[in-house]
Amino acid sequence: MSSQSLVPSSSNLPAQARVVQVGALQEQARAAGRQFLTFRVSAEEYGLDILRVQEIRSYEAPTRIAHAPAFVKGVINLRGVIVPIVDLRLRLGQPAEYNSFTVVVVLNVGHRVVGVVVDSVSDVLELDAQAIRPAPDISGALDSRFITGLGQLGGRMLILLDIEGMVSSPDFGLMD
Repeated sequence: MSSQSLVPSSSNLPAQARVVQVGALQEQARAAGRQFLTFRVSAEEYGLDILRVQEIRSYEAPTRIAHAPAFVKGVINLRGVIVPIVDLRLRLGQPAEYNSFTVVVVLNVGHRVVGVVVDSVSDVLELDAQAIRPAPDISGALDSRFITGLGQLGGRMLILLDIEGMVSSPDFGLMD
């Protein structure tokens, strides 16, 4: 099916109608499948929206910030941009061991650049809507409001995170 058959000629439609059509197509695309960067924190595998990822870097010790919470490791200078680095493992109540697999996932969230430290990055997966189950309502180190669902792919179970909501929350203390 061509894109021309999906969108009628817009020359005779008002601008507002054209915006609604584009929004509807974006929703259809999202429903068809979303891509997630998968990573490990301890024994658990997580996924986050690939569109939030700017880059993946090897871990280098950041410059510490006085009186910052323990999970805020410090800041790095990334091509002239000061980027706060949050150790997601510590934030989730897991021990932090730094090795050759430890990486920083640099994210664009809430009009800000933030780095999160994880044990390792696995791959990028596409999950269709049928493979994503609702998040269970449980209490723990990770507030369930930051879990958008559970992704199932073969025998793998991914905890899908609302990374923007998580990093933007007052608990992180990173956003204005």
